[in-house]
Amino acid sequence: MLGSTHGTLTTDSRRARVVACGEQPAPAVHGRPAEPDDLDVSGRPLYCEVPDLDRLFRPESLAVIGASDAEGRPNTGITRRLVDWAGRVGARLHPVHPSRPSVFGLPCSRTVADLPEQVDLAVLLVADPLPVIEELAQAKVKFAVVFASGFAETGDEGAAAQARLTAAVERSGLRLLGPNTNLNAFERFRDDLDGPAIALITQSGHQGRPVFALQELGVRLSHWAPTGNEADLETADFLSYFAERPEVGVIAAYVEGIKDGRAFLLAADRCARRKVPVVAVKVGRTEAGARTAASHTGKLTGADAVVDAALRQYGVIRVDGLDELQDTATLLARARPPRADGVVVYSISGGTGAHVADLAAGAGLRLPVLSEAKQAELHQWIPEYLSVANPVDNGGHPVGDERGPRIIRAILEDPSVGVLICPVTGPFPPLSDRLAQDLVDAAERTDKLVCVVWGSPVGTERAYREVLLGSSRVVTFRTVANCVSAVRAYLDHHRFVDGYRSPFDEAPRTPSPSSRKARALLRPGQQLSEHAAKQLLRAYGIRVPREQLVTSAAAAVRAAGLVGYPVVMKASGARIAHKTELGLVKIGLTSASQVRDAYRELTDIARYEDIALDGVLVCQMVERGVEMVVGASHDPLFGPTVTVGLGGVLVEVLRDTAVRVPPFGEEHVRGMCAELRGRALLDGVRGRPPADLDALVEVVLRVQRMALELGDELAELDVNPLMVLPRGQGAVALDALVVCR
Repeated sequence: MLGSTHGTLTTDSRRARVVACGEQPAPAVHGRPAEPDDLDVSGRPLYCEVPDLDRLFRPESLAVIGASDAEGRPNTGITRRLVDWAGRVGARLHPVHPSRPSVFGLPCSRTVADLPEQVDLAVLLVADPLPVIEELAQAKVKFAVVFASGFAETGDEGAAAQARLTAAVERSGLRLLGPNTNLNAFERFRDDLDGPAIALITQSGHQGRPVFALQELGVRLSHWAPTGNEADLETADFLSYFAERPEVGVIAAYVEGIKDGRAFLLAADRCARRKVPVVAVKVGRTEAGARTAASHTGKLTGADAVVDAALRQYGVIRVDGLDELQDTATLLARARPPRADGVVVYSISGGTGAHVADLAAGAGLRLPVLSEAKQAELHQWIPEYLSVANPVDNGGHPVGDERGPRIIRAILEDPSVGVLICPVTGPFPPLSDRLAQDLVDAAERTDKLVCVVWGSPVGTERAYREVLLGSSRVVTFRTVANCVSAVRAYLDHHRFVDGYRSPFDEAPRTPSPSSRKARALLRPGQQLSEHAAKQLLRAYGIRVPREQLVTSAAAAVRAAGLVGYPVVMKASGARIAHKTELGLVKIGLTSASQVRDAYRELTDIARYEDIALDGVLVCQMVERGVEMVVGASHDPLFGPTVTVGLGGVLVEVLRDTAVRVPPFGEEHVRGMCAELRGRALLDGVRGRPPADLDALVEVVLRVQRMALELGDELAELDVNPLMVLPRGQGAVALDALVVCR
């Protein structure tokens, strides 16, 4: 949720103004103000536009600027490939070169202005594309592709050059792919494959090669968008576009950096609404990966914990390896929605079945015990001494009669079964050949998912190459780990989209009365005192203890009498961050003499540490609860973020937290709590009563509202500890830290 709007689409005539909900208008960008209803209370857009990229991928005409057919020139090879590609897709190609009458037998124009027709796409084979952009704009070219490197990926000077290129594109009205991109969009796509296709987005062209090669295994691909440095068109644009394409069954992406956090989330939201799965490798889990990605694409990779949470929040399936990207995308493209979430392992070996079942259960898959009636049915064809409860051990798949197909059919007919996994650790003809064929035949007759793990390291066997890979219904893996993770992603995806409600639909659009009170308390560039920070919380309806700010020992004694013993006393000042470590907190005070002594000790410590105080807080002592932390901070990529976790003095040691990017709803907050390793503390342990989870949820939602309304003015907000009292008694913010931007 970066502060700027998604500013890459320029004119209404060049893009479909389709919005995430299907009917409401999308925010105007590129210098034109959006309608108020298009923005949330933080001023960020609530709808993403879908760019019309049809003529980028399938132009009727294209110009190649800098075309060449001279032997030994780099541009010659590229020109030849584009000529071949244009011939395959039926596009008219026009070479442009200032001194050549023709290129590869095609008449050559001297300049863009001399083109014989208005073209859809211009491919720029020039070192400096900037002077050409204005010429393309005057010729009303819709799209341009820039291969040249030396831009943001090279450092500050390159970033400045890319900024100039971006500005020129924004003025021009055309859409640009690149710079620092390649020819991947103009690859040869097989047109003899059917079924839902994979659409591919990569910031590094080489990293998309394994997915593109899936076509050789019979997996259909429809598009490849190599985004490069994303000076204009970015990953979010292609996500939105592919989500609307009827032939696209899944989007596979290799992402190094996210250009605009809010635009990316709006695009992911569109995919979730359309139930189009997105599988992504996102670089930047480690400092080394993030550093390399920045040098490659010149964009922020984002704090990975926030990026990871944001991806999960909108159903993006994050994988680590390109092999996982291949396998998970293939399964999601081929599989129909699950009829049930039960997984059955069917194996010719008891040991193999037990091993795979163990891995599957460990990954969170549900392996139901088959009913006694179903087991009795299977034992018609499988010896009684073999276990068929799940995993199903057949002792050797029958090859001489119809017992094998009947076993598989009986398993798939069980209403608790949605997925069948059959591991074949190595070829064993004719048994493995017949097993492969029976699985393929069964997959053709069912709408349930049939997965095979072909464990042979050779991979040249007929059963694998011709039978299994020849089927568009069976999903074949080479490793159990990839199979298990892909099946889990498949089941998780459908659970997610079946219950998905876009948080953008209910995002607040107008400021609350609380924001006016709160804004008056903020001090730009300063940290607030605890007393002022609690006033900020109180303005948003977050409960704080009874307390008074005093400036004398006598006033402290009077305040303690009003607050009620026992009391807590704390030094209050704008520069105090860790009061406990400095000895600036006194708890459990039960008498006037203790209060007087505590006041003197607190002020003496502050004087010795040279800490300016605005007074001493005399606070109600609140016990018997679970200490939590709720916070808000500003992420450079997504804007406001909200965190919940186990709190108290060990918060930085335990680091048991969950984060979300606003806007989000109550169900997301409950999901955050469920992610915590210490979640059991909220349920009540060792005889302690359950905590008031509803009150915790309410506080997180109020902090979210504060983050949205004040997020660009708040650098940091920490409520720690938030004492969550027993069920029905609420939650109290015992301390708070607020740092203003």
